[in-house]
Amino acid sequence: MKRITLEERPDWRDKAAAVGFGFHEMYGEPYWLDDAAYLFTMAEIEEAIEDPSAELHRMCMDVAADVVRDPALMTKLAIPEAMQPLVVQSFERLDRHLYGRFDLAYDGTGPAKLLEYNADTPTSLFESAYFQYNWLTDNIERGALPEDSDQFNAIQETLVEAFRAFSNEPIFHFAAFTENDEDRGTAAYLMDCAVQAGHRTELLDIREIGVDAEERFTDLQDRTIELCFKLYPWEHMLLEPFAEHLMRSRTQFVEPPWKAILSNKGILPLLWERYPGHPNLLPAYFAEDPRADKLQNAVRKPLHSREGENVTVIEGGMETEASDGEYGESGFIVQELARLFEDNGNHAVLGTWIVGDTACGLGMREDRSRITRNLSRFVPHVIVG
Repeated sequence: MKRITLEERPDWRDKAAAVGFGFHEMYGEPYWLDDAAYLFTMAEIEEAIEDPSAELHRMCMDVAADVVRDPALMTKLAIPEAMQPLVVQSFERLDRHLYGRFDLAYDGTGPAKLLEYNADTPTSLFESAYFQYNWLTDNIERGALPEDSDQFNAIQETLVEAFRAFSNEPIFHFAAFTENDEDRGTAAYLMDCAVQAGHRTELLDIREIGVDAEERFTDLQDRTIELCFKLYPWEHMLLEPFAEHLMRSRTQFVEPPWKAILSNKGILPLLWERYPGHPNLLPAYFAEDPRADKLQNAVRKPLHSREGENVTVIEGGMETEASDGEYGESGFIVQELARLFEDNGNHAVLGTWIVGDTACGLGMREDRSRITRNLSRFVPHVIVG
């Protein structure tokens, strides 16, 4: 594994605009880097990244099964008591799920380590599945990369296949905050994959969802929403005023309610308890556990947090780096500090994509900080050798 630089494609911004990738720059800062890449060997991808990601997903599913059988664990994960039956029934029905993203620490010298599982509303999907593949083919064509260069990227075809497993009889609604470029772009990309799988789709702002007299969720045309992808976290949905209708609405949500377990950072200490010493896990404990205080080099994270908010890095027992935010009321976990790949001050985190139950792709994010945030840059990757 190493970071390389190369000349950016002269027309990449035009290509981004043509496919709706308007958020390649956000708030005046570059998000997509076209003149750099992370280089891997095929052995690294298969043995250190792909296989461990598939195993981690299986382990997470085992822990989810433990949680739904134990109301005390549900409460420890800050799932509201009134909503716990919704989560349990969703898991017991085996409600179909679509995708998620592991964030991993890997520097090329040892096992990849799980940082967290973005199992409910992960973004950076379009750039991982589509735009970085275009980057690869363009650079092979212009001779900037060897002809046999490859990429760990079967995301799009795996998504299309996963969408085929959902019924195509109802309209497949896609709900997001449409005023947010990244959220709208992610929903639009997933809609395109669903269309390729034979679905009729409809995009709506999540704030436009209504409830009729029979407690069914409806769209702006008063049509019943039977099947709905929602780019909105379950930890928020379960606290919304309309949450009381979830049990009786009969809407099939994607991701399903049981993903509230896997997207919760409380899954990290539960994994460590169930699989102590596993090579792809870091020691992790709930903050109130006395063992958490013994981790001199650690990261403190809220159970619920997005885009790296309210994360604190602790070294030698002292806080050395922190991010602000609006999370933390539900509690914290403490996880051993992992060594990230670093090159010239750039700290890299690997995002491996799970579609259905298949590990099928990789997206790289980097930052000058060790805390990956909303504006952390996306860098394509390539496999050579």
